[in-house]
Amino acid sequence: MKIAVVGTGYVGLVSGTCFAETGNQVICVDIDQSKVDKLSNGQITIYEPGLETIFKRNLREGRLTFTTNLEDALKENLVVFLALPTPPGEDGSADLRYVLGVAEDLGKMMTDYKVIVDKSTVPVGTADKVHAAISKNYTGDFDVVSNPEFLREGVAVDDFMKPDRVVIGAQSDKAFEIMDELYAPYVRQGNPVMHMDTRSAELTKYAANSFLATKISFMNEIARLCEKLGADVDMVRKGVGSDDRIGKRFLFPGIGYGGSCFPKDVKALVHSASEVDYDFKILKAVEDVNAEQKKALLPKITEHYANSIQGKTVALWGLAFKPNTDDIREAPALEMIDALTDLGAMVQAYDPEAMPNVKAVVGDKANFMDSAYDALNGADFLVIATEWPEFRTPDFDKISNALKDNVIFDGRNLFELDVIRKHGFTYYSIGRSEIK
Repeated sequence: MKIAVVGTGYVGLVSGTCFAETGNQVICVDIDQSKVDKLSNGQITIYEPGLETIFKRNLREGRLTFTTNLEDALKENLVVFLALPTPPGEDGSADLRYVLGVAEDLGKMMTDYKVIVDKSTVPVGTADKVHAAISKNYTGDFDVVSNPEFLREGVAVDDFMKPDRVVIGAQSDKAFEIMDELYAPYVRQGNPVMHMDTRSAELTKYAANSFLATKISFMNEIARLCEKLGADVDMVRKGVGSDDRIGKRFLFPGIGYGGSCFPKDVKALVHSASEVDYDFKILKAVEDVNAEQKKALLPKITEHYANSIQGKTVALWGLAFKPNTDDIREAPALEMIDALTDLGAMVQAYDPEAMPNVKAVVGDKANFMDSAYDALNGADFLVIATEWPEFRTPDFDKISNALKDNVIFDGRNLFELDVIRKHGFTYYSIGRSEIK
């Protein structure tokens, strides 16, 4: 099948590359000429494990191409995916100017039947707005489909190639048939392709992400309670997660969620609810809990140091909002850097992928080191903000010899308490006993 993907951000590039991987002819469109040039020359513009290999293969074999010309991309392609940014406004609403702007442009260019697919995460009713925007200038036959993505950064290629489910919202049998044919290679093991109306498909994405955010915030509340009651959140997590009605995933406590999806989607759903005079109390609480949780380590740090870390040097491990990505949007580490430096500390940070992105945001607020162990040199204590795999089994003797105070503040509960006791650290984590 011939496909156009408008937008070469995270969702667009992953989707376009993975569609090409199953033999489709894919052309990706972006208004940024320098970005298109880089991609056309084989220079990938995002970090995502496993993506570069298939990106270069499909580029080399001619199934994946890039252009700035929307009209050229539209001509021979039956399906056009809109994978455009929908940034949150100050009130939490999703900004649809890019989606609707492209839709209006498509209406001016279309000459025959197309399936226009909203791949971006968009509020309920966006498919109707896209249809109206195209219809301003085109009176022929076309369909608008909602096909939300459920890609997890760090495992997005696997998520796309072997999806748990594919959600398709459409209004015609013809659109359903085309989308079913397109996704058939990805669901050969029998995972469901779900047909529904466009509004239900749009809400499904927001509901899924908001529910996962709720699980995380609930477990962080349990972790706070564990600290007050003398319980161990790891034991509670295992006990709760063994119930198959709840499941084991998204129950790990920490210093809050971040990224491009959960914060934005929770805000957008709260805003959508408010537009129809519904007060979404649970999700408002989720936002409040998450905002507080990002600061959960700070009281532990200041209390340990008698309310003064002026002149202290902090080793900070992890900057991305989660491991296996360079995405720093809403990352707890950014708030940690601001808070520590505001209190007079100096930060020596390391992250395997995200340091260039953080440096562009915080400038000289932090020093960026070549390795995790380099970040320890001259530091008084260690703070862990992201659970990168390489941090899980470190050389504890090396850490102990490098740190002045032999203290670890672990925002992701990476280490077993017995291991920490064995190595003689003072150790603070989330929802577990302090080791002093």
